[in-house]
This record gives sequence, structure tokens and C-alpha cells, in this order.
Amino acid sequence: MSGRRVVFAIPGDIDTPSGGYGYDRRLIAELRSSGWQVEILSLPGGFPQPTAAELDRTAAAFAGLANGALVLVDGLAFGAMPQIAAREADRLRLVALLHHPLCLETGLDAALRRELEASEREALSAARSVVVTSPATAGTVAATFAVPMERLTVAPPGTDQPTGQRGRIGGHDRPDPVAEPPTILSIGTLIPRKDHATLVEGLKAVADLDWRCRLVGSKTADERTVNALAQQVRELDLTDRIELVGALPDVSAEYATADLFVLASRYEGYGMVFAEAMAYGLPIVFCAEGAPRDLVPASAGRRFEPGDATGLGEALRELLTDGEARQTAARAALDAGRKLPSWRDAATIVAGALLEVGEMV
Repeated sequence: MSGRRVVFAIPGDIDTPSGGYGYDRRLIAELRSSGWQVEILSLPGGFPQPTAAELDRTAAAFAGLANGALVLVDGLAFGAMPQIAAREADRLRLVALLHHPLCLETGLDAALRRELEASEREALSAARSVVVTSPATAGTVAATFAVPMERLTVAPPGTDQPTGQRGRIGGHDRPDPVAEPPTILSIGTLIPRKDHATLVEGLKAVADLDWRCRLVGSKTADERTVNALAQQVRELDLTDRIELVGALPDVSAEYATADLFVLASRYEGYGMVFAEAMAYGLPIVFCAEGAPRDLVPASAGRRFEPGDATGLGEALRELLTDGEARQTAARAALDAGRKLPSWRDAATIVAGALLEVGEMV
């Protein structure tokens, strides 16, 4: 296959405010700026649990592509369309972009988890190449789905360096100790995997200290989780200190005015919000599982075990009350943030994988 042309198949609304969709948007922009022709193939929004009708529409969309087309498919859809992938594997040059294994989503019952794992394993066997966003995810994909390492490409997300923020500690010009009350920032869609319930419980453990917390993230993805979280905040008498902000089109101002960043997520395929927080020099409190273990240096904040609200509270207490510890973590975060790859770096890696597949006979 000659030329730099790729069809990018994406389910749902590409403007959805999430890390995965954000990665897709920036990848498209960078590929196009470097001379690639990128055609977006819009797939139904029901993935990763599509209806039969949505699968029929997806099958028709793929059947309509030209023989030999190079097709990059977002993993939110790819892992849930194994029969389509198998049917088109010889005719199309399929590449999967896997942000996060579907079967590792928190809150799935055992039967659905097994179903998604089997589905994703079958689908990935039909891909000529699989792009993942971190070495940790590459290891998980190889072990869980038996994808050979030579078919895996690691393309970490890029990170925008804050304009006018370089060299600042804590993302802003406040002297240390921070102004009162300090702002604790958490960014993540309100779904079970992000485990905001543990965060709120940890915040209750430091209720004797002065702080405010902003939970930024979509409140439309999982109504049950949102309602339970709002009720928890009320029952713990924290409504005047914790704000469920919802999704924002631009979160740069949130980082720039925060003092600490915390996320209790049980698993992340990469953790773009951690990278962004480090770029702003924010001390980070995070769950020690998944890719963030490798992304965030231990010196840049404090770690706690999954679901450990006590450990989270202790980490917050130390960084809120110990100015020296907070400043040390902030400097380590800023130093690590300066070394993060750009979006051009990410697109170059993905482009290399696409070109390699495009040249396959």
C-alpha cells in the first residue's frame, strides 16, 4: 500500500471529554499536520456493549471500505467486534489502538468480564498490529490476550507543556505554605474504575484540616455512580468542601490554580491527567496500580494501595501539613513533567506502526 492514508474508526462522539477520545483527537491532528490523510469512520456509540443492530451497522461500514485499506480502530470498539475483525482481517489492514483493556473495567460482573476478555482476545488476533499507550499496558495485553510483543507498539500520549508555567511550583505563583484553603484537584470521569468513593472517604479523614476539592469529570457516563457519590458527599457532610464540577472543555485553569492532584483510580492504561499534573508541578497522590506506577516518580508525591482510604488520607495529611515535603514532591513532579513526550512524538510512533502495516504484503 502506498501513500500515507489511514481510516480511523472511532465509536460514539469523538468530542467526548475523556483521555481516550482526547488521545484520538490529538493523534488525528498531528498525523494530518505531518502529511497523512486521515478519514474518520464514525461507528455507533453503543460500544463496548453494542446492540445487534449497531454491530450490523458497523459490519456494513467496514464492508464499504476499499480492499487493502489501512484501518486504525479505537479499542473501545475493536475488542467488541471480533467477528467483524476476523471477517475483514485478510481484506483490510487492521491496526488496533488499545487505550485500556475492556475486561479490566471496574464494576463488571464475572460473566461479562469473561465475555469481554474472550471477545477482545479473538479480535486482537485479527489485528496486524496493536498500539498501546504504556509499557504496562503492553505487558498486560501480551499476558492476557496472547498478543506477541513484536506486534505491539507503545505510543505514550503526549503532554502539552503549560504556557508561562515552566519553573513554577504547584502550578501557580502562590508562596509556600499555600494560600488557604488549599485546592485539591481530581480529574476523571465519574465511573467505578476511577474510585472517587475512596477519594471522598480519604478526604473525610482530613476533614479537620482546611481544604477544598474539585472533582472534574463527566457526570453522564454512569448515573448510578454519580448519584452514589453525591449521596456519599452529603452523608459525610462535605458538600461545602467537595464540588462535583462535571466535564470541562479545557482543564488547564484547574491545574494552574490547584495545590495538589489526587486520583484514586484502580487502573489506568496510561494516566494522561497524571502527566498533565506533573507538567504543572503539582504534588500527586495516587493509587499504586497500572501504568501510573511507571509514569509518576515516587518522589513526585505519595502512593496508596487500591481502595485504601486510610492510606490516601495519610498521604493527603502529610502533603497538606508539611510544606517541605510538598515542595520536594512538587519539584520532582515538575522535573518529570519536563521530560514527558510531546504529541508529535506520540504521532510519530503511531505513524511508524501504520507505515509498517501498510507495507505488509
